[in-house]
Amino acid sequence: MVNSKWAAAILGGASQVLAQSYQSTPSYVSHPDRADAVKATFQRAWDGYYQYAFPNDTLLPIAKSYQNDRNGWGASAVDAISTALVMENQDVINQIVDHIGSINFNATAPESTSVSLFETTIRYLGGLLSAYDFLTGPLKSYAKDQASVDKILQQAINLADILSVTFDTPSGIPINTLNYRSGGYQVGGDTTNGIATIGTLVLEWTHLSDITGDDKYAQLTQKAEEYLLNVRNPDVGEPYPGLLGTSVNVADGTFADSSGGWNGGTDSFYEYLIKMYVYDQDRFGLYKDRWIAAVDSSIKYLASHPTTRPDLTFLAAYNGVNNLEFVSTHLACFDGGNFILGGLTLDNSEYLQFGLDLVAACHATYTATVTGIGPEVFFWQDGKLPTNASNNGGPPSDSTDFYTKAGFWIPSGDGSYVLRPEVMESFYYAYRATGDSKYQDWAWEAFLNINATCAAGVGYSSITNVNAPGGGSFDDFQESFWFAEVLKYSYLIQADDAVWQVNAGHDNTWVFNTEAHPFLVKGKPI
Repeated sequence: MVNSKWAAAILGGASQVLAQSYQSTPSYVSHPDRADAVKATFQRAWDGYYQYAFPNDTLLPIAKSYQNDRNGWGASAVDAISTALVMENQDVINQIVDHIGSINFNATAPESTSVSLFETTIRYLGGLLSAYDFLTGPLKSYAKDQASVDKILQQAINLADILSVTFDTPSGIPINTLNYRSGGYQVGGDTTNGIATIGTLVLEWTHLSDITGDDKYAQLTQKAEEYLLNVRNPDVGEPYPGLLGTSVNVADGTFADSSGGWNGGTDSFYEYLIKMYVYDQDRFGLYKDRWIAAVDSSIKYLASHPTTRPDLTFLAAYNGVNNLEFVSTHLACFDGGNFILGGLTLDNSEYLQFGLDLVAACHATYTATVTGIGPEVFFWQDGKLPTNASNNGGPPSDSTDFYTKAGFWIPSGDGSYVLRPEVMESFYYAYRATGDSKYQDWAWEAFLNINATCAAGVGYSSITNVNAPGGGSFDDFQESFWFAEVLKYSYLIQADDAVWQVNAGHDNTWVFNTEAHPFLVKGKPI
């Protein structure tokens, strides 16, 4: 049950705008030339990876080498599988499916023995389950044979069985770290875990239970999620209705702090609340209620407009009640897409419009920089508070002119771009909600700028400074989510309509996990 302290907030306020039903049924126009260009970028990135890094995790495109940052199980390959499928790239599909069958999840690369429950779930388990859904469903013609498809599911089961030991704690809150040793593995000694880590498991593990008929995977993650849905110490852990702190004590499930927002460490907990409802409206009504509470509070308490650009809407972070911090990140720019998905699902025009406002503001972080790419971190000065408020300082002197025009400034050393997908993701949801071609144009412009700036060696690399010519310098690292997310969203927004595309109604057949791996919604026909 919802904590009684916030019951009124959940049931009232902006959540009751459902009567203002969003009735639009947009038509979609594909751009085959753009879609083909994204496919070409995918192929270039894949070819570089396959030649110089496969079957390891990550390509170093300039050094023409690799790094095992995700345990040596071929993170880029598994993360790329659902994108290769929606692009209908048979050769790459076959290469990845063969690799999946060969992974030994009982051992890691010697240099990468610390396994993250969160990262492994969203990348590996998510990729495996999405591939299984596609290859037993609308893209089954791309399966090599039934044995290889069965092996994908068996590998998902093998991986989840290994990771299950992290839930063996007094509370059932998992520990995020699993350390591999010679001859076995040992759960880490962490005493807290974050809400994004705890709350971004439930979709994948519940889906695995639904596919296999074995409820143990769903039970583990849903038990952990209960501590986030029903906060044990709300005076600490829930400073605003539905908005939580960040860290949870593993021993008893109580919250250790009151800091949070929509940035990294908390972000995908909120994302999954509405996505669980999209996945199964019969079972996850409480998740929907908690998402409504969170977004209502975000609109009421966190919405902020910069002093120099009151047309922009960002979401502030917080450190307890009435202690806002006017900072956001590229990671947080998924928020517009999430509000849009919720607005579509709940027929709520207020959530939809607020989401579109957030998308427009994140677009502005791209258009303001030299490269046309948004930064990792940005700050602004809130227009509602006195400029001399202790939490409302202005930009440093060397950023004043930039802030005047842009409505945000980039702190020194935080102007990197690590091939993140969140702005492209929100463009995608905005287009699928409205059919407005400007979002396709925004996505295309961003894609061209990223392609021009981040192409390096035999692939694509993170850059150090989006507001410097050429992006500053290269980090020589091609993230696996470049395949899973950036290129998938860049492609889908320009591609033909398909059953796995998000639609503007409240009856989506597929739901995307936080790594952009699409899962078949519970009960939908294949």
